[in-house]
Amino acid sequence: MTGRLYVVATPLGNLKDVTLRALEVLKGSDLILCEDTRRARKLLAHYGIDVPLMSFYEGNEVRRTEEVLPLLKEGKVVSLISDAGTPLISDPGYRLVRACRESGIPVLPVPGPSAVVAALSVSGLGTDRFAFFGFPPKRPGRRRRWLQEAASFNGTVVFYVSPHRAKAFIREVLEVFGDREACLCREMTKLHEEYVFAPLSDLVERVKEKGEMVLVVGKPPLT
Repeated sequence: MTGRLYVVATPLGNLKDVTLRALEVLKGSDLILCEDTRRARKLLAHYGIDVPLMSFYEGNEVRRTEEVLPLLKEGKVVSLISDAGTPLISDPGYRLVRACRESGIPVLPVPGPSAVVAALSVSGLGTDRFAFFGFPPKRPGRRRRWLQEAASFNGTVVFYVSPHRAKAFIREVLEVFGDREACLCREMTKLHEEYVFAPLSDLVERVKEKGEMVLVVGKPPLT
């Protein structure tokens, strides 16, 4: 009997944002894969879920995939969660999902919170055509080329922003994109959530380098 893998979306910050189905699936799992077991335990403990956890992050994804596949083939039910939001969106998991597909193991989504969609929904910018570029590359040259590619997209662009270099990154976006409309979403759904709607030139001065952030940049102005 073949098991199944569930890809389960979890809250961005507010624990009340978890879906009823997500709780049901997590409770019925034999094993839960998570990036950080400490963060996962907070969610599970809040809802009284007692299921074994296994760390699953970029550094051990290949090894963990090899360990988990036999369990799935034996009929075990495994859930994959990330620290927050929908797994695989700039998070590990692609290799495991692909390996399951190739092995004939069902992979089922349990939809829910997504930082990308949440930020777009409140940005006030066009949502009919958008592109998600995730976190920026670390190397300056590669990051510049990456930003130029993003700037050439004729629609809204979404980035994940590391708090410790948020000001420097937004300044780079301004240099490459020009002074477009933007929305910076910080600590979404949490106690100190903040949404700043302003041109990129203003965001450079107003950004607070603290907390998890999503930057939404509007499409190029009409010429």
